[in-house]
Amino acid sequence: MVYMYINRLLEKTLKEAIKTFPAVLITGPRQSGKTTLVKEVLSKKYDYVSLDELDIRSFAIEDPRGFLERYPSPLIIDEIQNAPQLLSYIKAKIDKDRKPGKWILTGSQQFPLMRNVSESLAGRVAVLTLFPFSQAEKSRNLRYNLGTADSYIKNLSGTKDKIKKTGSTGDWILQGGYPELFVNKKISRKIWFSSYIQTYIDRDVRGNIKTANLNDFERFLTLLAGRTGQEISFSVLSREIGVSVPTIKSWMSFLEASSLIYLLYPYHKNFGKRVIKSPKMYFTDTGLVSYIVGLQDEEHLIKGPMAGALFETACIMQFIKRFSALMDNCKLYFWRSISGFEVDLLVETAQGIFPIEFKLSSTISSQHILALNEWSKMAGVLDKKGLIVSSSKRLGLVGKNIYNCHFSML
Repeated sequence: MVYMYINRLLEKTLKEAIKTFPAVLITGPRQSGKTTLVKEVLSKKYDYVSLDELDIRSFAIEDPRGFLERYPSPLIIDEIQNAPQLLSYIKAKIDKDRKPGKWILTGSQQFPLMRNVSESLAGRVAVLTLFPFSQAEKSRNLRYNLGTADSYIKNLSGTKDKIKKTGSTGDWILQGGYPELFVNKKISRKIWFSSYIQTYIDRDVRGNIKTANLNDFERFLTLLAGRTGQEISFSVLSREIGVSVPTIKSWMSFLEASSLIYLLYPYHKNFGKRVIKSPKMYFTDTGLVSYIVGLQDEEHLIKGPMAGALFETACIMQFIKRFSALMDNCKLYFWRSISGFEVDLLVETAQGIFPIEFKLSSTISSQHILALNEWSKMAGVLDKKGLIVSSSKRLGLVGKNIYNCHFSML
């Protein structure tokens, strides 16, 4: 198989960060492509060492000062969480010489890693997150010129592009974004995801929760997968699993810190009485969540009860991946009115709030734009554009100031 590197959105931010910060930490879920990214983008200027190799890891743990003398900067240290002792020694070196771009660190275990980083390298390190492939990366259409949320959403609203030949909606959802599954089509999806979850539990979870709770945690993960795209009730999950609410909250925080889930909170400036306080939860990869809930093929997925929620999950993560990679400081929310109208995503920028709806349907009807119209009335922004992302190939205006965009254009 001929290897071909696929450019990442995060490259732009990484190149900017190494010009400013002495250290840069790239974190994110396992197998999201962190090692490939740093090797491809920085290998000509940096030496590379991996702490996944047992002898090198032992050296770093037992003699951190000697390790940093043998491997001087500029240096990429892969899987830094395997030797957190190094961080305080790196801090000492940075304090003597704050030249930018000397240390590139990668790590997958965000929960303990971020605690160590915040204690040791606060103010000295830029923290970047690399998610699995986005649609833009898979289609090799990064559009760096659309570097802000405003410009990106306006482009989606006003696009006149013809839809390129794309795979089916079901295949897009089932495939997800993990690079290895995208690049190597011969890999068994079932075996890969099974191994991924086992590795995650063995390496990341086992050391951070009580061993007696591991079976409960696996049940929790399965139950949570079935709720992607839904509001989360900690008390309901607590009753179903049989563990305390604080335990459920800590497990949720662990999954969020591991970048396996994303929590979207309700719009905090509700009009009138606030009805919703609970966040909506999304798995960051639809291939993973499809595997966990047992979806076998496209027909099984599209005809199943989770099709709409999985489509919403896939779409909303495209926005999150892009805004995270380009470090856009927009705020993201969902909104539900007292009367039950709901807008899936509100993107708040300096220029205003963009409402976005996600519809699996390939036909856009007047029913699909009701929530966007209701939002416009309640917010008093009748002149603001609304966006629907769907499977419909009818692009452009579908209602007053409401535009449709095909999901493949994300």
